Amino acid sequence: MAVFISVERVSKRYQTRARALVAALEAVSLEIHADEFLTIVGPSGCGKSTLLKLIGGLLAPTGGTIRVRGTPLDGPSADVGMVFQSPVLLPWRTVLDNILFPIEILGRSRSQYRAEAERLIDLVGLKGFERSVPRELSGGMQQRVSICRALIHDPPLLLMDEPFGALDAMTREEMGMELLRVWSERRKTVVFVTHSIPEAILLADRVAVMTPRPGRIVDVLQIDLPRPRSIRMEFSGEFQKYAEAIRAAIAPSREPA
Repeated sequence: MAVFISVERVSKRYQTRARALVAALEAVSLEIHADEFLTIVGPSGCGKSTLLKLIGGLLAPTGGTIRVRGTPLDGPSADVGMVFQSPVLLPWRTVLDNILFPIEILGRSRSQYRAEAERLIDLVGLKGFERSVPRELSGGMQQRVSICRALIHDPPLLLMDEPFGALDAMTREEMGMELLRVWSERRKTVVFVTHSIPEAILLADRVAVMTPRPGRIVDVLQIDLPRPRSIRMEFSGEFQKYAEAIRAAIAPSREPA
């Protein structure tokens, strides 16, 4: 598969208010293939979100290089759609207007993208809610709007930072399956950050495993479970072997839980 993004020995350090340097990432190297679904998993505070922001051009690395299609990344790009843990919808805007907001920011014509917005609304099961405002929607419905908003300008890369972390378990599972359905139809390159090992395995073509801070990529596992995926796969022996391998990579001195 063609390499879409190349992360080459990237480090990131922050300066605290006390002027101490904190190493968030150390010598991270990772190749992300075109059209693949890559998940990044690791313990809280290991730098997963920082790595995602670096890939999205929202942060600059302290050291190393990130290349997109062979060209060094030098800032945010319209080729990226981002989804965060909180939907961050504008409360006074309708579903349709929230989805079209990036089009306005990019200076493009709303009228040219309205049909695409309606297609996305139908794709994620929100048909009939076009004129609803966020307070009239459940948490899962709001996150569907957020996904549509990230896809409206048809970016080749979708970055997702624990987008289902605030949802209850059943809604989270439903949203994971919904995301896979959308990905299978739209076929974007997806980089999905999560602290949930089962979620990382269920969604991914490959799982990148990070160590505690300073974060490093300690392993990248190819997930050979058949597609389309289903929640029932979590109970299979093969799924459990992947989970044990990830746990061992994160904390090799501990016995798998």
